[in-house]
Amino acid sequence: MSSVNELPPRHLLHHEPPIFELGSPGRSGASLPSLDVPAADPRDDWGSLARAEAPGLPELSEVDVTRHFTRLSRWNYAIDIGMYPLGSCTMKYNPKINEAAARIPGFAGLHVYQPESTLQGALELMWQLERMLCEIVGFPRATLQPAAGAHGELAGLMMIRAAHADRGRHPTKILIPDSAHGTNPASCTLNGFDAVTLPTGADGVLDVDAVRAALSSDTAGIMITNPSTLGVFEENIADIAELVHSVGGFVYMDGANLNALLGKFRPGDAGVDVMHINLHKTFTTPHGGGGPGAGPVAVAAALEPFLPRPTVEKRGDRFTLEYDRPKSVGRLRSFFGNWGMFVRAYTYIRELGGEGLTRATELAVLNANYLRARLEHEYPVACTRRSMHEVVFSDKRLKKETGVQTLDIAKRLIDHGYHPPTVYFPLIVPGALMIEPTETESPETLDQFADALLAIAEEARRDPERVKSAPHSTGLRRLDETRAARKPRLRWRPAGTE
Repeated sequence: MSSVNELPPRHLLHHEPPIFELGSPGRSGASLPSLDVPAADPRDDWGSLARAEAPGLPELSEVDVTRHFTRLSRWNYAIDIGMYPLGSCTMKYNPKINEAAARIPGFAGLHVYQPESTLQGALELMWQLERMLCEIVGFPRATLQPAAGAHGELAGLMMIRAAHADRGRHPTKILIPDSAHGTNPASCTLNGFDAVTLPTGADGVLDVDAVRAALSSDTAGIMITNPSTLGVFEENIADIAELVHSVGGFVYMDGANLNALLGKFRPGDAGVDVMHINLHKTFTTPHGGGGPGAGPVAVAAALEPFLPRPTVEKRGDRFTLEYDRPKSVGRLRSFFGNWGMFVRAYTYIRELGGEGLTRATELAVLNANYLRARLEHEYPVACTRRSMHEVVFSDKRLKKETGVQTLDIAKRLIDHGYHPPTVYFPLIVPGALMIEPTETESPETLDQFADALLAIAEEARRDPERVKSAPHSTGLRRLDETRAARKPRLRWRPAGTE
């Protein structure tokens, strides 16, 4: 029997095999004319590199393809269906006006190899977007090239390394709080730096004395996520920046959580030297399936000479791509960045303006704290400091009383019609449930989501085994995720033939 708050399945559930298991040789959904050129043998051009056999692509009719992908889409969850409570990842709603702007023929039909004289509108948009972002975060210049946040981290550390080398220095240590994003240490390694972990204080904030104790002449800088992955504002950031600067280091701020700060705090004003900005997390550009993302990096004046090339410059009333930058760290990706994301972010910023962006931050913080107030009596919070845009709960109360753990709660939420929140992150919080409602969710939606989590807690005490065996209303039940990761089954087999 379903609980009162549990949503029934909304459609028939199909057990859909991989597309490679469908179709039949010779079947096609396209009508193509016969070849009017001689057939070519790839081995004549490629020798041993040519395929010995046909690639074995699936052969299906149009209706087969349409039904296959439509069925798969009905298995999936999307921001257009309901709330995405993923903390830190910020699965934000993408306004449809952004999509309309990105599809304007003059934008959508551009080609990167067009002459610069025919790209003036695109270059002006990039130039304007750079200045908008710089105004928001308090820096003089930025690059739009990085393809996502982690790519932005890489770019920022490349510029820090180049700046030190330009000064004849080669420090090797980067300080990273244990509440930072997990990609920070990887970015350090790729740049030849050693990551030095700093413990977060009991109140969830990085302690100034901990930074002071870790500093040395070998400190290249610090990477600090603000607000941190605990959803807490690092209130000591200006003092920390002054300390790091005193030993010649640079301050990198991971801007993944910038949506908690718009109109309230400009990192550049607090002594931060470089930061990345996730357009998909703060400025509503899509970020599904691993991309396309966009992670512009803004820099202080000391790092401006090292920006990736080309930069977009304005000469009189014309816009141009500047390649003559002798201290640049070079090109970071093909061409100039993920152009469609720039159009979407530009549209969003122009639509809201400064007042609207500030209101978005206020609502994001309000929504997170509203959920905290509704849930913290059942799901203890990770730290006592007031939450910013996201709130981190733990499973310690339910786990102690009923044996129900974070993964069980996440799976049971699926039966209530919600995508699970981020689980077991940050790693410093045992049994973490990280929830970020964003600014777009209404009080009614937040209440429904909170009611679902409270119903799960009640059910855990009444019937813990039902929660532990969730989900119950999906096409596939709970999977062995460890086995799936280590031994993925890439070919479909009928039940009972394993």
